[in-house]
Amino acid sequence: MDPVHHRPFGTGRPVSVFTLGTMRALDTPDCMEAVLAAALAAGINHLETAPAYGPAEVFLGRSLRRLEQRDPAGRASLVLTSKILPGPDPAEGRAQLRACLGRLGVDRLDNLAVHGLNRPEHLAWAVEGPGAELLAWAQGEGLVGQVGFSSHGDTSLIGAALESGRFGFCSLHLHLFDQERLPLARAALAAGIGVMAISPADKGGRLQAPPAQLESDCAPFAPLELAYRFLLAEGISTLTLGAARPEDLDWAIRLADAGGSPSANERLALAGALERLAAAGRERLGLDRCGQCRQCLPCPTGVPIPALLRLRNLAVGHGMEPFAQERYNLIGRAGHWWEQRDASACERCGDCLPRCPLQLPIPDLLADTHRRLAAPPRRRLWG
Repeated sequence: MDPVHHRPFGTGRPVSVFTLGTMRALDTPDCMEAVLAAALAAGINHLETAPAYGPAEVFLGRSLRRLEQRDPAGRASLVLTSKILPGPDPAEGRAQLRACLGRLGVDRLDNLAVHGLNRPEHLAWAVEGPGAELLAWAQGEGLVGQVGFSSHGDTSLIGAALESGRFGFCSLHLHLFDQERLPLARAALAAGIGVMAISPADKGGRLQAPPAQLESDCAPFAPLELAYRFLLAEGISTLTLGAARPEDLDWAIRLADAGGSPSANERLALAGALERLAAAGRERLGLDRCGQCRQCLPCPTGVPIPALLRLRNLAVGHGMEPFAQERYNLIGRAGHWWEQRDASACERCGDCLPRCPLQLPIPDLLADTHRRLAAPPRRRLWG
């Protein structure tokens, strides 16, 4: 099978346009090995793991050793990324990194990301505090190639991290149905910083199991195919694909050529599908569609108005209510990884109303969002 196209990734080795995320292939060590073999067969050369992913590093380390025995060239082709949480002092951080290398059975990581650079204190730790010393030591000792970060934080924080000059790559929430961070991604790519999209399938809208309405809206593309093609056309370096079994890599195989330059016909087909998708959402939402301009902010009570109305847009506009409910009910239950206030915190003060260029009845729409989406909490995959 022809390998997928590789793209630059910061100052490190080029990576395949799909990245194997290892947070799901955890039933048994043999399950991880089967998924890794399928990823190699699909042309994937980039593996992303983390100590926070349960036994992922241990299972992956075993699979890598076995791969080395039967296919040294295949093993040598792989680019390996793991993560470290912000906060430890240099001594503890060194111990954590050495433990990570031990679990993986490697002497060096191609890439090390600060996992969850979500708050200003996390950024300060990484660029001027104990984390800066730790990361410099890791690179100086040859234990790590380049350093990057993942973030679920706001755009100003991500922008500051990108402008710090400390990071060679970043992992961001970049999705067809949430394009807020796309300008940051474009700026990063223009500056030579690698950009990885976090879970475009699952966190991008549970697109691996789309509702019938969304399938119709995205035709002739499958929703997940459209989302992948959209991000690749934007130039994103690589898209994470969290496979639990080999068949979960089918889209990586089908889109093996999507990393190249699209033809004029392909560009037209993509643009047409995206416009039909947007038009379908506009028709269903009518005058209540939030345009995501963010001019309603700041809210005096800290309600993340655009984020909440985006979920309403998806539920009403495209039938994505299960996904919207799942994300809505993480609010206040996921620490600094997600929003802290839901729509019930709106006090109807009216501050947002004159700032909305669409003159939306924002308090009413927030109340409607809460009625539609509030449900018993769901368990996160990782805490």
